[in-house]
Amino acid sequence: MVTLKVIQDKIAKLQAQAESIAKKESLAVFGKIRDLMERHGLTPDDIAAHFGKGRAAAKKGKTKKGGAAKYVDPKTGATWTGHGRAPAWIAKAKDRSKFLGEGVSVSASSSVAKKKPAKAGNYPRGPQAPKYRDPASGATWSGRGPAPAWLAAAKNRDDYLIEKVKAVVAKKAAIKKSAPAKKKIAAKKVSEKKNASSGSTVTASESGGVSDGG
Repeated sequence: MVTLKVIQDKIAKLQAQAESIAKKESLAVFGKIRDLMERHGLTPDDIAAHFGKGRAAAKKGKTKKGGAAKYVDPKTGATWTGHGRAPAWIAKAKDRSKFLGEGVSVSASSSVAKKKPAKAGNYPRGPQAPKYRDPASGATWSGRGPAPAWLAAAKNRDDYLIEKVKAVVAKKAAIKKSAPAKKKIAAKKVSEKKNASSGSTVTASESGGVSDGG
């Protein structure tokens, strides 16, 4: 004979199975809803506005959190505010200005893009042009990555900028180039002084010889 307890246990097991099945089905439904929302560029606020919640904001072209619709898919009429994850119909577009809705200018779109700050460490790839140079060894550094030993302990790295180093090297070269000319001028002056002094000596000796003959 089947007792009440056995029946209650069976009911409990069936309820647990039913809850498990319902949970799986709901997860599957949520997955389908999410895929449809991403495909058509919809947000929870769009759905809420469609079913009456926040309808006043929707009439103005705005949602509670999403803001005004900025991009429109000409094929489906789906919209996107420009915030958050881009929907599939615009995600791979090279020129998003083609999808701009009415009342949104290209200049406004570009100004918004310009305001976005560059991410830290967002450097162009590949080898970079040297920015610093060691005047002693001629070694260079682009300014990216760990600083080399000859620059790491420098108090003022601006002194190692390539333009400044070039100016210093050019100045030294000019001084070095002008040094022989200065030496020649100095030697010439010394020679002229010697010639002048020897000339005065000869004149003195000649004048002395004339006086002796008298």
